Amino acid sequence: MSATSLSDKLPATGRLMEYCGAQTPAVFSSAAEEFAALRSGCGIFDLGWRAKLVVTGRDRTRWLNSMVSNNIRDLASGHGVYSFLLNPQGHILGDMYVFNRGESFLIDSDRAQAGKLAQLLKKYIIMDQVVLSEAGEGVITALGLEGPQSKEVLVRAGLEPSEMQPLEVEDRMWSDIPFSLVRTLQGGYVIWLSPDNAGAMWEALAAAGATPVGAEALETWRIACGVPRYGVDIRERDLPQETGQEQALNFSKGCYIGQEIVERIRSRGGVHRQLAGFSFAGQAPPAGSKIERDGRELGEITSVALLPSGEAMGLGYLRREVGGPGTAIEVGGVQATVCELPFNIASASSV
Repeated sequence: MSATSLSDKLPATGRLMEYCGAQTPAVFSSAAEEFAALRSGCGIFDLGWRAKLVVTGRDRTRWLNSMVSNNIRDLASGHGVYSFLLNPQGHILGDMYVFNRGESFLIDSDRAQAGKLAQLLKKYIIMDQVVLSEAGEGVITALGLEGPQSKEVLVRAGLEPSEMQPLEVEDRMWSDIPFSLVRTLQGGYVIWLSPDNAGAMWEALAAAGATPVGAEALETWRIACGVPRYGVDIRERDLPQETGQEQALNFSKGCYIGQEIVERIRSRGGVHRQLAGFSFAGQAPPAGSKIERDGRELGEITSVALLPSGEAMGLGYLRREVGGPGTAIEVGGVQATVCELPFNIASASSV
C-alpha cells in the first residue's frame, strides 16, 4: 500500500496510518485540537487517498448515465453528483462523485475501491466509443478544507472563492499555479492540483489560519457528520435506500444497472432497516456489534468514534420498527440512544 504524495512533505508526528487505501499522516498536533479546528475553525487535510478516473469518448454521457444511479445525462459542465454503482440485484458495488469537466467526466472515489470500480466499469464498455483511464496521483492530488472558517482562510490565502453550489467546480490560478476548487456537500472545499504544487498550497493555507488535520481526527469528523464510508458503513450487501443516501439516486433518468430494484423499493414503500446514528452511555461497543432483543437481531454497529468531549457515538443499521431518534436500545450490554444524522455536536463542551 503506497503513501500519498504529501505524506513525506508534511510536518506530522511521523506516524502514518492506512486510510481508504493509502498511507497518510495520522495526527499533526493532537486529534482533539484537530477535531476542534474542523468543528469551529478550519482544518486542512491530505486527500491523496482519493483516486480519479477519467471518462472520454463520443458515447461517454449515454454510457456513464446507464452505469450509475444518478443523472449524468443532464449534469451541467462544472458540476458534480454523488452516485452509486450497483449490481443487477440492486446491491452497492461502490460509491463515487462524478463531475462533468466538459470534454470528459471525472470520477472521484477512494483508492480502496477505485481499482474495483475501474474493472467493473470497463466490463460494460462493449461497442461504445468510451475510454476509461486513471489519473494517477502523480498527475493530480487533492487537499481538503472543512470548518466554518474555510472560506475566510481561502480569502486570506488569496484564492478568493466565489459563491459556489455543492459539488460545483471552478478552475482557477494562484501564484501561477493552476488548480480546481470544489465545494463539498458538507460546506467545505476540495482543491485539485498537481502534486508538485501541493506543498506550496498547503503551506499558504496553513499560514492563512488552516490547522493541519490527520486521518484520526478526520475519521471522527466523518462519523460526527453522519457520512457513511464505503467498505465500512456501506457494503456490497446493502441496498441504496438502506444507506439513507437519497442524493445518490435519480428516479427519472431512465434505465441503469440495478434500477429495477431501486424503483421497486420506492414503489413498495421503503426498506426494513436504515442507516442511523447512535450515542452510547459510556464506552462504545466495537464496530460489528449486533443490536439484539429477545434473541432477535435488530441491527448492527458499523463505525464508532470517541469525541474529545468523551461522548461516544457511532453509525449503523437499525430495523425501522424499533423506533426513530430518541429510542433507547442496548448494544452488547451498553446503553445507547438512536440519533438523527448528522449528529448535533455544536454543544460538545471540550472541543
